[in-house]
Amino acid sequence: MGKQKPSALELQVLGVLWGKKKATAREVLGAMPDSKPRAYTTVLSVLQGMEKKGFVERATSGVTHIWSAKVSRRETTVPVLHELIQNAFAGNPAMAMQQLLSSEKVSTAELEELRKILDHAKRSAK
Repeated sequence: MGKQKPSALELQVLGVLWGKKKATAREVLGAMPDSKPRAYTTVLSVLQGMEKKGFVERATSGVTHIWSAKVSRRETTVPVLHELIQNAFAGNPAMAMQQLLSSEKVSTAELEELRKILDHAKRSAK
């Protein structure tokens, strides 16, 4: 990913592309998680800027541009999360997790998945 970090809007676009693998600008616009009203041209401009930064790439199918992420979710989000935990939670990931769980509705299935992740991390740390 290099030294640049994606903006909040760029992270949303990447999230859509990571989920869909490939999408047109219109498909990205329709799948944005925050559901804010945006113009098609706004999303297209963001994608073009992200291409210049090396976050996404495009292929052409006729006159249609198909966009895909050029960076992985892990290589992109780990530094962002690390910085957030360092700055907002004094480097304490448990405090960040506690805050997240107390402020979000988390299903039983999601809690079970978190338990599996924590158990695996605990075994790996030994």
